[in-house]
Amino acid sequence: MTTAQHHHAPAAATARTAPATTPRSTPAALDTPAATRRRWAGLAVLVLAVLLVAIDATVLVLAIPSITEVLDPSATQLLWIGDSYSFVLAGLLVSMGALSDRIGRRRLLLLGATAFGAASLLAAYAPSAGWLIAARALLGVAGATIMPSTLSLIRVLFPDARQRATAIGIWGAAATAGAAGGPLIGGLLLEHFWWGSVFLLNLPVMALLLVLGRWLLPASRDPKPGRWDVVSVLLSMTGLIALVYAVKEGAANGPAHWQVWAAGAVGVLGLRGFVRRQLRLATPLLDVRLFADRRFSGAVLGALVAILGMGGVVFFMSQYLQLVRGYSPLTAGLAETPGFVAAMGASLVSARLARRIGARGALVGGLAVLGLALGALGLLTESTSYLVLAAVFVGVGAAEGLVYTLSSDLVLSAAPVGKSGAASAVSETAYELGTALGIALFGSVLTAVYSAAVTAPAGLDPAAAAQARASLGGAVAAARSLPGGTGDALAQAARAAFVHGVGLASLLAAGLVAVGAVAAWRLLRPTGAGRSS
Repeated sequence: MTTAQHHHAPAAATARTAPATTPRSTPAALDTPAATRRRWAGLAVLVLAVLLVAIDATVLVLAIPSITEVLDPSATQLLWIGDSYSFVLAGLLVSMGALSDRIGRRRLLLLGATAFGAASLLAAYAPSAGWLIAARALLGVAGATIMPSTLSLIRVLFPDARQRATAIGIWGAAATAGAAGGPLIGGLLLEHFWWGSVFLLNLPVMALLLVLGRWLLPASRDPKPGRWDVVSVLLSMTGLIALVYAVKEGAANGPAHWQVWAAGAVGVLGLRGFVRRQLRLATPLLDVRLFADRRFSGAVLGALVAILGMGGVVFFMSQYLQLVRGYSPLTAGLAETPGFVAAMGASLVSARLARRIGARGALVGGLAVLGLALGALGLLTESTSYLVLAAVFVGVGAAEGLVYTLSSDLVLSAAPVGKSGAASAVSETAYELGTALGIALFGSVLTAVYSAAVTAPAGLDPAAAAQARASLGGAVAAARSLPGGTGDALAQAARAAFVHGVGLASLLAAGLVAVGAVAAWRLLRPTGAGRSS
């Protein structure tokens, strides 16, 4: 066993043997009815925070057709509108998780909530696509201050391992339900208001969070935090953002493009420098030695792969339902509701399932279900039965809820209490990086396949043809301005090309999930008599 494994094994073991250790590890004061009620009320505040941040990751997807019509973004801008939020979140979560350990988790949470509300106003009234991208990026900065604080405060509120597992299950249900329910909420708002209304939803919730958070959440920080290393912050941001950019450019322009190699090199060098610096610092921004524990690494990989697959599905299926099937925003949101319900249910039963078949079997089983659901989308047509679509949404939602909740619990159990903010940031980074990669990779593949496959009718104006090749939304808008026969032919060709792209992107996603499931199975295998799977 390595030094890191030896150091963190007791925490993980405590989580698995909670009944024997709870009487000695839980202070009597924490067992009073008043203290118990306050803990669960504090959890409700944290759930409110994570629910809103998760909703913001997907609430915009149903508004993409409206945004395309009003702001007229290019194909590249459309992808950036979709993933700039998660893109920035992924780049900052580790840094903000470490900052929460240093300045206080409640303080950073409340500061982030204030900034989130201000950025929501900027996004709601964005006059251009560039403005909206910038506002979404600012939302990502604010969200990065909220997410790690919520999970690390759960560690503080619930020292008992069994109660903590239940609390993380509820927290995970909120995160997955928020992401899965975003389209439904967006559909309800878009049925009656303009696209910017999906951001104004944040304001009253954030106001409630500020009032209740100061009252119900404990002040918590690392007693020996050390300094916040700015060089480490810059290296982690540079590495993560450059790698995601390389993936986006590779999918859009091919792996041989010079920008792919340049961004990839910058990303690898940035992350390599980050890791080397963490190993030298007395108080690192992120204890990279945690990754020496294979269970920790397997849990992070599982979360990354699961959310990567889900991120792409949510992004392009909402466009499919509206622009191919002709659903209204509300109907499209309702059509995706089975995924929302499945995500909540799987999160809530994840702890019980893990006790019955082991965390390893439950987590990898969830990835297998996700791979099958994505593979089914490879057979998608313009007239696929809704029952098939509903089954896919259930599979994707259940897999996300199960894998994400289990991986969060495994990650948190492996970390020392004083470093819970930084450790939980690893789990959150996997979530947001998976979302950004899913949209960047599968969205870029879809765009590239669509642009190559769409055929414009003979004699079509070059400007209209270029608009049609840029995106499905652009093709539908161009078709409305053309004479009946020509417009119908263009719209039909664009829909067929889009469905073809969805099928190929889904098969790619299924293949990546399968590889990730095999890797997670190997990493999570037992390493000794005292470590069960």
